[in-house]
Amino acid sequence: MENVNYKVLIPIVIYFIAIFGVGFYSMKFVNRARNSNKDNSFMDEYMTGGRDLGGFVLAMTLVTTYLSAGSFIGGPGTAYKEGLGWVFLAMAQMPTGYFTLAVLGKKFAIISRKINAVTITDFLRARYKSDIVVIMTSISIVIFFIAAMAAQWVGAARLLQGSVGLDYNIALTAFGITVIVHTVVGGFRAVTLSDTIQGVIMTIATIAIFIGTIIAGGGINNIIQNMAAINEGMITPFGVTPGNMTIAWVTSFWILVGFAVVGIPSVSQRAMSYKDTKSLHDGIKYGTIVSMILLLGMHLVGAFGSTLVTGIESGDLVVPTLTTKLFPSVIAGILLAGPLASIMSTVDSQLLVASGSIVNDLISNYINPNLKTNSNLSGKISILCTALLGIIIYLVAFNPPELIVWLNLYANAGIISTFLWPIILGLYWKRANSSGAISSIIVGIGSYILFSQIWNRPFGMHTIVLPLVLSLITFIIISKNTKEPDEDVLETFWGIYYK
Repeated sequence: MENVNYKVLIPIVIYFIAIFGVGFYSMKFVNRARNSNKDNSFMDEYMTGGRDLGGFVLAMTLVTTYLSAGSFIGGPGTAYKEGLGWVFLAMAQMPTGYFTLAVLGKKFAIISRKINAVTITDFLRARYKSDIVVIMTSISIVIFFIAAMAAQWVGAARLLQGSVGLDYNIALTAFGITVIVHTVVGGFRAVTLSDTIQGVIMTIATIAIFIGTIIAGGGINNIIQNMAAINEGMITPFGVTPGNMTIAWVTSFWILVGFAVVGIPSVSQRAMSYKDTKSLHDGIKYGTIVSMILLLGMHLVGAFGSTLVTGIESGDLVVPTLTTKLFPSVIAGILLAGPLASIMSTVDSQLLVASGSIVNDLISNYINPNLKTNSNLSGKISILCTALLGIIIYLVAFNPPELIVWLNLYANAGIISTFLWPIILGLYWKRANSSGAISSIIVGIGSYILFSQIWNRPFGMHTIVLPLVLSLITFIIISKNTKEPDEDVLETFWGIYYK
């Protein structure tokens, strides 16, 4: 511990304590719901925070839930190696909030309240009336989110390792304890409140680090010239690696990190939780602006950092290394709370969704139905399940990959392959049925895993594109040639049912 920079560490520790405080503040709402006599009151509070998010909070929790270690550690790390081409590619994520809230719209929130859905799987169960759909989607959430969360924890530990000098395992343990306790005791309300704080911290930190990088580099023109001197590919849209960032691949990458994020449950679940139409519209505006600042600023820092930082063992360390180099230790510690905030806000949301899938979607439906009417019991099991999941992820993160961005994108692609079409077609297409949803999920996940192994860039595009096309076609064909949805389902989702 003799190499630890305590001046950087102390502001980060204070930040962790503040997050603990938010969790324990929110615990009173969780305890109130757990002791309530109202059916499902605990899960409604623990998973959706009572559905009363305002526009600014909605925007912050939506943006910070999606923008994660991949956007603040792995993304800038890849931009450090590939240059401005990766910055251009990363900006496809900017409309995340817009697409999620605009595509799902008011109907998703109205239906969710109508059927008392607190998870995405609740929505799918009501829409498709299928145990197979529930089990498949719940298992998918748990498996892929464990991979995604492990990637986030690796990013946080590396950030602390690179900036503070902590041993990787100690850093991982400190971050893991903070996330688990904060999420377990406070639930969704703690997550959204901390997301709002973290969103503000992330924005301020991004602007400060970006400005500091430009000043240290002698201005943008000088930085660009220095990047070109390192490698001409650094200042082109196609990156350093020949044939890597082709037009087809970069364009299709937008499918994964742009439109298709609607299919990520921890993101789309936010569209269940806002208060009113004004909150929805404000969330779209604020979310798009904040996403632009965070994505452009931090990825440019990674690319520009190639002229200021050399000799690091991994591109993932460029942001913490650059921050500690440019700023006094205490200020660096405050600013590094920004990337840590982005990681924590993603992980706690994913942890809550994975726990909800196990307790609300599997245990309460197939093992102990009494959970739906016993808020005290469901509360105890949810808290235990969340804690156990956190411990599992902590153990997985002990063997980290070289660049966490790839693990993170792989996990997101698996989730998207599962959920995108069942959510969108279930919401807007009356003919969508359980047979179509099941076949779509099987084809989506199966073809994605297959292509990622044997045909990584079908027709030069990102791996996710063809599986999504195949799963959409399968969904439509199977639904058209099998039984129509029940009349009560159509009445629930569309009001008056017409033959």
